Amino acid sequence: MQGPRRGIATWLSRVVACCVITLLVMSCGTGIEMSRRVTDKEVQRVLDEGAGHEAVVTLEAYKDSLAAWELGKRFWVADDRVTQMLAVTDGYDKDTLHLAGHVLRYQGYSRSGIAVYGDDRRIFINFEDEQTGLGLSYVMKSRDANHTLSSLPMLIDLDMVNHVSRQLVGKDFYIRTPIWYDRQSEQMIDGRHFIKVHIDSVMPGNAVLPLRVLFTTLDTGEKAMVWMSDNASTMHGRDFDALFVERDPHLGHPAITDANWELITRGQVVVGMTKEECRLSLGSPQRINENPDQGGMREYWYYDGGSYLFFVDGLLNQFRR
Repeated sequence: MQGPRRGIATWLSRVVACCVITLLVMSCGTGIEMSRRVTDKEVQRVLDEGAGHEAVVTLEAYKDSLAAWELGKRFWVADDRVTQMLAVTDGYDKDTLHLAGHVLRYQGYSRSGIAVYGDDRRIFINFEDEQTGLGLSYVMKSRDANHTLSSLPMLIDLDMVNHVSRQLVGKDFYIRTPIWYDRQSEQMIDGRHFIKVHIDSVMPGNAVLPLRVLFTTLDTGEKAMVWMSDNASTMHGRDFDALFVERDPHLGHPAITDANWELITRGQVVVGMTKEECRLSLGSPQRINENPDQGGMREYWYYDGGSYLFFVDGLLNQFRR
């Protein structure tokens, strides 16, 4: 019985060896079988390399509450939907009011009666429309009485706008976002990032992003604007420190040539760029795949819309935009 058993064992050993050799050949030949999806944590680590060189500027927070409001305090109406917040009264017809762009002056407030379901009392905030002289009553829950501007949807506190304006207007910063808008049409335009701009003015924004920051580029004199959140907003991706920095970002990346930096400011890439340069130019990819093979480490960065970058040993080899 030893002979047949020894023969079977030998045969199994040869099969296993052949399988191992085949797998090694396949993985070295294509790299596909050994491809690896990089985890989100690894992606974030790679993309954050080189970050933190810019001198971030934090604005002084604006603090206010209904209890501190003085009579005559002014609010910009950001959206006609503000009528949904108004009390029903014989003094006006909510369905025909068009208040967007008007300024309302605070005239005091009053509280409603007994709560019916839990703490559901109401506060009636009284305003006068500067344009028409019409008296309006804005309704909010009483437990929100000490909240800041975010408790008044569709209205923008002009004191808050002035507070931000005093900190920014007349100063120069480096803009971090290429998402610019035309000042007149408010339509998105092609912008650049990491270039120096001069802040011309800060104006009321819209119901989502309550600030408009108007600026002029110092190199070409182009005029544009960006939408910005205030400190009470939950949209931190549009906070001031996410949009502007004080120091030239190029100083934090001294190895990048002036020619490549110019491409980066315009959101462009060329073959031979490093991953750092591509990240600065195009931002973070949606996902990364690594494919090691006998030619080196091959890496794909995938973006929205089918765009991708293909790197070989850390250098851009091919891309589709």
